[in-house]
Amino acid sequence: MRGSHRSHANYWAFGLHRISGILLALFLPIHFHVLYLAVHNDSVFDEFVYWAESPLVKVAETVLVVLLALHLTGGVRLLAIEFFPWRDWQKTIVAVTTGLSLATGLIFLLNVI
Repeated sequence: MRGSHRSHANYWAFGLHRISGILLALFLPIHFHVLYLAVHNDSVFDEFVYWAESPLVKVAETVLVVLLALHLTGGVRLLAIEFFPWRDWQKTIVAVTTGLSLATGLIFLLNVI
């Protein structure tokens, strides 16, 4: 019976929420650095914007949007767990929110290409 909790949808939703939070926290210093460049060094920022048009960066931006959506929906799931009684349909919510997160990323990717 050991490890059977790992096959539960809420375990995976918990893991995705934590991993997305860590990856977003790692992204923040890069984001603040780019904002600093935008304010203090126009030419370096212009070079960054040119580099950001590459396909690899577009894919990375899409992953970032998916991480943001996963983290948002994971947080909403946690609020629902805290404030509502447990029901079997909550497993469905995990699947729906994950699907919505991936759809958000796909919509973003289609708009940046």
